[in-house]
Amino acid sequence: MSTTTRLPDLARSFLAAIALGGGGLVVGTILVFITQFAAASAGVELTPLALVVTSLILLQGIAFGGVALIYSRYRGLDRSYFGVSVPSLRDIVAVVLGYVTALAAAFVGAFLVSTFGVQAGSNQVTEIAAQDPEVLLLLVPASFLLIGPGEELLFRGVVQNRIRESFGPVPGIALASAIFAAIHYVALTGGAGGRLVTIGILFLPSVVFGTAYELTDNIAVPALIHGAYNATLFSLAYLVFKLTEMNPGGVPSGLLF
Repeated sequence: MSTTTRLPDLARSFLAAIALGGGGLVVGTILVFITQFAAASAGVELTPLALVVTSLILLQGIAFGGVALIYSRYRGLDRSYFGVSVPSLRDIVAVVLGYVTALAAAFVGAFLVSTFGVQAGSNQVTEIAAQDPEVLLLLVPASFLLIGPGEELLFRGVVQNRIRESFGPVPGIALASAIFAAIHYVALTGGAGGRLVTIGILFLPSVVFGTAYELTDNIAVPALIHGAYNATLFSLAYLVFKLTEMNPGGVPSGLLF
């Protein structure tokens, strides 16, 4: 097949991947907005904890999982397409190595940003945690139960696989990681430049998640790496709030997914 003939297929694959990833975010955002609007209309004031729980269930759980399910049903795919299996000993080793590498990549990126004095964006979770730091403790188990599985199923199992079908494994990892990091723009606070800097940092551990998935062909592996990565940062953020009483700007929440 000539390059000219393949260009429309490549474009369709990439646009479909963006639509799937963005679609999950849009659906989740709409569900969260409707829920908050309904609560406000009923005179119910949602606490920071309730806001986080609502967002986790509706976004990572229902929206991301729902989009992945609808996509698989539409294409007639089964669980083998996503690579769903109990982790083997080799997979566990990949989880440990991936976890260490993802954290190292994120902190190296953050260190470089700090060294060059570049202003990075912060995650909105920090603002909620400033009102109620105990929210961060909830997010530790949620990282393994909802955040890791939900986000990896959609962005690795669906988005990365869809791109891989046309572009191959390496572009699949890179492009899916870029899309995944980019959707966090709306979850960040600060100026556009600072948000883009943080997205650049988030791209690094995202590549680790994608590479682990490509090498193991088991969606449980990046889900566990992602969950452990976030759980570690939530725990560190909690300690910062509790032990040093730093302001929200001092918490490294920009590294969170």
